[in-house]
Amino acid sequence: MAPPTVRDLMDARGKHQFAMLRVETLEEAEAAAKAGVELLSVPPSMVMDRRFRDVAPDAFAFPGDNFYEIGGTDDFLRWAFPLFKHGADGFYCSGSLATVRAMADHGLPVCGHVGLIPSKRTWTGGFKAVGKTLETAQLVWNQCVALEQAGAFAVEIEVVPHSITQAIAERTSLFLISMGAGAAGHAQYLFSDDVLGQNRGRVPRHAKVYADFAAEHDRLQTLRIDAMSRFAADVHAGDYPAPQYLVDCESDVVEAFRDWLDRSA
Repeated sequence: MAPPTVRDLMDARGKHQFAMLRVETLEEAEAAAKAGVELLSVPPSMVMDRRFRDVAPDAFAFPGDNFYEIGGTDDFLRWAFPLFKHGADGFYCSGSLATVRAMADHGLPVCGHVGLIPSKRTWTGGFKAVGKTLETAQLVWNQCVALEQAGAFAVEIEVVPHSITQAIAERTSLFLISMGAGAAGHAQYLFSDDVLGQNRGRVPRHAKVYADFAAEHDRLQTLRIDAMSRFAADVHAGDYPAPQYLVDCESDVVEAFRDWLDRSA
C-alpha cells in the first residue's frame, strides 16, 4: 500500500485516531510499520536511505530536525526539496512563520509546533506544560492560527492541557498531532525510546512504557563483557588460538617456503 496522503489525513480528522512514533533506526521503522503505526517522525537521513521504503512502504514519513540545525528559510528549502524528491510525505518545521509560508508556497506539506517547544522552551518557562493559564492558552491558540494562516496543514501540540486541546480541535482545520496534549488530537505521538523503555533519563509524564529494553541492553552488555573477558583470558594464557581454529598447509610446502626464504635472504 502507498502512504496516506495529506488529503487522507485531513479527511480522517475526528473519524480515526492515528498512531505516530519517532523512530531512529530502520529496525524501529520496520517494527512500527508492521505494528500498524501510520505516521513516523524520522531522521532526514532515513528518508534518503532507499531501504526505508522497503521496510515502511505505507508509513507517512515526517523528516524533522531543529531549526538551529538547518538554518533560515532558504536553508529549509534546500533541506526539504531533496527529501521531498526521495519520498518524504511531510516536514516538521520549528522555524519561523516566514519559513513555513515559503515551504507551503512551494507545495511542501508543513507541520508546525505549538505548546511546549523544547528548542524554544525558554520563552514558556522550560520543560513544563503550556496552556494552564488563560494567557498561555491564548498563546497556543494564536500559534495555531498563525501557522494555519502561513500554510501549515498540521501542528504538533505538545504538553498542553487536554481540555485546551479539545477547545482548539473544535475550532481549527489543522491536523493536530498530540504529544501529551490529550485525545482530541488527531494523532497520538510518542518516541520509540519511551515506548520501548530505552530512555534512561527522565521519562515524560505523557509517555507510556510498553517494554523494558534498558534491562535487556544491560543483560546483553553483561554477556558482552563476559564473552570478551573469557576471550582476553584465553589469549593471555595462550589457549587461543587452539589447533581447531588454525589453517595449515602440507609440510613439504612449509619446508620449500622456508628453503626459499633462506636462499632469498
